[in-house]
Amino acid sequence: MAEITIEQARVMVRETLAKGRQMGLKPLSVVVLDAGGHVKAFEREDGASPGRFGIAQGKAYGAVMLHMPGSAQMARAEQQAYFMAAANGVFGGQVVPVPGGVLIRDDAGVVIGALGVTGDTSDNDAEAALAGIEAAGLKGEA
Repeated sequence: MAEITIEQARVMVRETLAKGRQMGLKPLSVVVLDAGGHVKAFEREDGASPGRFGIAQGKAYGAVMLHMPGSAQMARAEQQAYFMAAANGVFGGQVVPVPGGVLIRDDAGVVIGALGVTGDTSDNDAEAALAGIEAAGLKGEA
């Protein structure tokens, strides 16, 4: 299985933030997690609230642990709130089931991590994340 390199993680963070600036988004926080849910890289832009790490991490953590992007988690929460509540309990309350938690896949389609973005609307966060993942030569699923 391929792994996310530190250089790819740095590219994803840098390019996600650049896309956010291009889109005129509020200050963003971006985290890249590996396939085991461990942090590879994180940055919080000037002006972003200090609690944003937990939100970005929660978006990415839910995506990688469930192999479901944030949009799918949100839909599942709306349809089966008990499932997402139970899953969040299993994961110690770390899951934030909304868009902005984007799966990272290798060329074979294998999940190798997730990118979490927070700071603007969830849909804008996801759009910026996809740009960062693509810039690193990987595939994103929002």
